[in-house]
Amino acid sequence: MGVDPNDATVLVVDDEPMVADSFSLQLERWYAVRTAYGGEEALELADGAVDVVLLDRRMPDRSGDEVLRELRERDLDVQVVMITAVDADFDVLSMPCDGYVEKPVGGEALREAVEKQLALRRYDERVSEFFATADKLAALETEKSARALESNEKYRELKERHGTLNEELEELFRTVDDDALLLRERGPGVGG
Repeated sequence: MGVDPNDATVLVVDDEPMVADSFSLQLERWYAVRTAYGGEEALELADGAVDVVLLDRRMPDRSGDEVLRELRERDLDVQVVMITAVDADFDVLSMPCDGYVEKPVGGEALREAVEKQLALRRYDERVSEFFATADKLAALETEKSARALESNEKYRELKERHGTLNEELEELFRTVDDDALLLRERGPGVGG
């Protein structure tokens, strides 16, 4: 279900206080923001009121990967964007995150990442999965050679899944467009 951006709560997680505070300050204009300075604190602050988590990947007490796994195990209805200085590697292919952004990242890019995740909550799960796979593929394609990518089975599988999702969504949008056209042809008040 969609979230009104004005009512959204964002949890910013980074073990570097200056980075976490900077991200939080940049987002406080638009959202309710919670700030955690490590993985343990993030897990304490994460609850059903949080809509989007901006999660640092490399932290000393609990890594972002561990926090992500725990959030998914809790089955919270939350979008998680990994925001990290760690260069993308093939392990991102199996990460259950909704987005992957590499640092450095400015305020506008942070807001765009949050807005994107809030918007995706309004749509079919395939739309969210489509954009999550696109983020992962883009991160890897920036870091890895074409040869390394093509020799990685998980990359090829994700690329294939992305293509399948693209086809499914094109069909979904065609159906929606066809239904809308049919309703317009029938006139107001007819069919629903």
